[in-house]
Amino acid sequence: MKIKNKNLQKNYFEIKAWKKSYFTCGIDEVGRGCLAGPLVVSAVILPKNKNHNFLKDSKILSQQKREKAFIWITQNCLFTTAITNHKKIDQINIYQATLVTMKKALLQILQLIPFTQEQIRYILIDSMPLDLSNNELYKNLKFYSFDKGESISCSIAAASIVAKVVRDRLLEKMEILMPQYNLKKNKGYATSNHVESLKNNGPTIIHRKSFIKNLLKEKINETKQQELF
Repeated sequence: MKIKNKNLQKNYFEIKAWKKSYFTCGIDEVGRGCLAGPLVVSAVILPKNKNHNFLKDSKILSQQKREKAFIWITQNCLFTTAITNHKKIDQINIYQATLVTMKKALLQILQLIPFTQEQIRYILIDSMPLDLSNNELYKNLKFYSFDKGESISCSIAAASIVAKVVRDRLLEKMEILMPQYNLKKNKGYATSNHVESLKNNGPTIIHRKSFIKNLLKEKINETKQQELF
C-alpha cells in the first residue's frame, strides 16, 4: 500500500510494532539511477526498541558515519543484500529490476529470521510498490511504501545504509580495473567527469547500455560535426 508521509510520525511503524512485540522489515535500494554497475537492495530487521543516531538517509551521512552505522547494523540486526547486474537491468528495465531485487532481498531475510513470520508486522519499502500479499505464504505480511522512506523509517534508513556501503565497496574494487572512469569517486553516477570519461573512452563491460545510448549518440553527432568543419 502506497501512503502519503506528509503527517506521518517518524518511526511510526516501528514504534507501533514494537509496542506489541512485533518486528518491522525495511527495504531500500542504491544505484537505481547509475550509468554503470549493479543495483543493490538491502532488507533489514532491527531489534525491538533498538535504534541508532546514524540511522538516516545514507545519502546525507558522511562516509565515516555510514561506516559506523553499517558496523552497528551488521552486529545487531538481521540483514540481507540482493544484487542485480547491469545486464539484467538492460534486459528487463530498471523499474522491474528494482522490484525483482527487492523481492529477492525480502525472501532471503524471511529465510534467516529466528522467529515465526507472523511476528513481522510491517514490510516498509522506500517508494516502490512491492507486495506479496496475494501469495498465500505471505498473506500475514502488511506492505507499506512511501516516498523519502529513509527520513520516516529507521528500518528503511538502515537498509539504505547497508545497500550503499555494499555497493560503494563493489564500485571501489571495479575502479582498480578501470581507473580512467573514477568509479571510486562517482560510484557509477552520471557526474560530468564520468560522462566525459565515457565519451572519451567508450563504455566498459559494467555500463548499462539502456542508460548510456543517448550519451553515445551525442558523442557520434559531435564527431560528425567536427568532421564537417
